[in-house]
Amino acid sequence: MKAKSNKSEVVIVIPAYNSERTLKRIYEKIPKEYKNKVIIVDDGSKDKTVKVIKSLGVKPIVHKKNLGYGANQKTLYTHALKSGAKYIIMLHPDGQYNPKDLPKFINALKSQKGDLILGSRFLNKGDKGTPKYKALSIRMITLLFNLILGTKLTEANTGYRGFTKELLSSVPFLKNGNGYIFDPQIIIQAVYFGFNISDVPVTKEYNAEAISPNFKKSFEHGIENIRLLLEYTLHKWNIQKTDFLTSERRIDL
Repeated sequence: MKAKSNKSEVVIVIPAYNSERTLKRIYEKIPKEYKNKVIIVDDGSKDKTVKVIKSLGVKPIVHKKNLGYGANQKTLYTHALKSGAKYIIMLHPDGQYNPKDLPKFINALKSQKGDLILGSRFLNKGDKGTPKYKALSIRMITLLFNLILGTKLTEANTGYRGFTKELLSSVPFLKNGNGYIFDPQIIIQAVYFGFNISDVPVTKEYNAEAISPNFKKSFEHGIENIRLLLEYTLHKWNIQKTDFLTSERRIDL
């Protein structure tokens, strides 16, 4: 008789930072069959996030100091891959994304609709309360991504994402930035290294406890996205190489 494997086919990863007031509520909404397949990294929170994680029966992975949203994802994906997961889905702990949408990602990944699945608030009218300036900037950035990358995305700036093991073990995401720049970089990497991207409709609801960039930060993030697309174009045309599109520093499984 074969020994029972501890590996989980699907792993939900949560990048936590100062999330003590919302994390439990979000965790409790995760479908029951996936509650024991959750990895949570605390990114040097100053509140009681770690205590909340432990109260959920989840062993926290803790950054001793705040390293950034992208650094949190690096730790999450590294641990998820080493756990043997085939499909990894990132869920934010602040309540903007609904855990009940998780099966959409799982079904899309298992049916091979894409190696990177993006949750889009602009499909099936899932947008609830996005400021108009932010919605417009997201649509403009998404249009640029589609024009330059040849994709058909409906939302590039989403934080609700699902990945196959094949993508995360192939692209050099450890070279990405430690801040919010990580998100557009991994989309560009997926395209550059030949992986398919698809999207699923999700609900995104703004709330007072969520950590969201203001107008200034949103503008800076937009400029950063444009710079990355320029770097991608120069790299693709062999005019100037960019580090995050070279193939070293992948996860050694």
